[in-house]
Amino acid sequence: MEAEGAEGAPGGTEAALSCFSFNQDCTSLAIGTKAGYKLFSLSSVEQLDHVHGSNDTPDVYIVERLFSSSLVVVVSHTKPRQMNVYHFKKGTEICNYSYSGNILSIRLNRQRLLVCLEESIYIHNIKDMKLLKTILDIPANPTGLCALSINHSNSYVAYPGSPTTGEIVLYDGHSLKAVCTIAAHEGTLAAIAFNSSGSRLASASEKGTVIRVFSVPDGQKLYEFRRGMKRYVTISSLAFSMDSQFLCASSNTETVHIFKLEHLSNSRPEEPSTWTGYVGKMFLAASNYLPTQVSDMMNQDRAFATGRLGFSGHRNICTLATIQKLPRLLVVSSSGHLYVYNLDPQDGGDCVLIKTHSLLGSGTSEENKENDLRPPLPQSYAATVARPSASAASTVPGYSEDGGALRGEVIPEHEFATGPICLDDENEFPPITSCRGDQQDKATPS
Repeated sequence: MEAEGAEGAPGGTEAALSCFSFNQDCTSLAIGTKAGYKLFSLSSVEQLDHVHGSNDTPDVYIVERLFSSSLVVVVSHTKPRQMNVYHFKKGTEICNYSYSGNILSIRLNRQRLLVCLEESIYIHNIKDMKLLKTILDIPANPTGLCALSINHSNSYVAYPGSPTTGEIVLYDGHSLKAVCTIAAHEGTLAAIAFNSSGSRLASASEKGTVIRVFSVPDGQKLYEFRRGMKRYVTISSLAFSMDSQFLCASSNTETVHIFKLEHLSNSRPEEPSTWTGYVGKMFLAASNYLPTQVSDMMNQDRAFATGRLGFSGHRNICTLATIQKLPRLLVVSSSGHLYVYNLDPQDGGDCVLIKTHSLLGSGTSEENKENDLRPPLPQSYAATVARPSASAASTVPGYSEDGGALRGEVIPEHEFATGPICLDDENEFPPITSCRGDQQDKATPS
């Protein structure tokens, strides 16, 4: 999965960070500043490892890392129509491409690379950077809102289907065909995100009061969560946990909401044996006869857990990650800080802030000494979300994949799409020495 934020066309309010994004499996964090960009490992709560930094490209407003590999994609305010792809451990540029308009966002997995402009989306094959498809004349999308499934077996793409309503277009980036259109919200879309397998799609509108989750590829509504009713907010990010049990949402308020995606069952529930159970059954039966707006209100679930921020109004993104075998809520703010919270997967409630890292300067961190760094959370949950050991599956010599750390681990072969990546680190990735592309005249109409 991928959670990203602060991308966009040149402009916006002054902040310490111009952009920040988690990589696809939340093992790494990338930030862009006026000076350049930095990459950090997220393998430890106590220490934030600085993996790489570059000041060769100033005014970076998009930086995306492919999982924990050496491939990084950068876009600068100085050349907002040009995408640069680097092999940062070798210090070489793999290729660059220029487009007909400003690049608003970039998404990538192990098979596809998406470049989103305001009215078009370019789909590249990440193996050789060949342009496979250009989706032209999409509805005006000034923020570059789009999502790409990190599951390379489907590579689903989602983007707004209307500039005025919350319609979502679902596109298959593998077969390069449109799948369906989802009428997700009445208002304009603000955020969309796939889960790690590409089987779920979460969305929120500009009102920010309701978050919905749909099945993929059929587009059926599975869950509806209410973030709040008192005020409209701007949802800045949505992110599933890697096991798809939880969904987090951050906004321009001081609260991050975490929702639990309970197991869905088609079987009839057992007869309730308590008074509250009978009341619940009564309301469920009554909802079938009430107006749609009323019954929808009754069926909406509130947040399972919340994270309280010490600020509001700053651009931010959130994600849910497993660090040191325990579930954590991570929040990055444009002020230049990473906040790490403990999440209780059994009881929810208020998430406990345990660490604040500075992403600028020396990279020193501040610890919340009032809280224990490792509370006794149930290990059963950690067992279900822990990353599989590389030794447990067939592996191949790693293309500088390090699992988010600096240990030089290899990555399981089954995690790669068929032939999308040259894994021999002696060769460039993609397996070409250099490439230059101008996509203004090479567009393949949708």
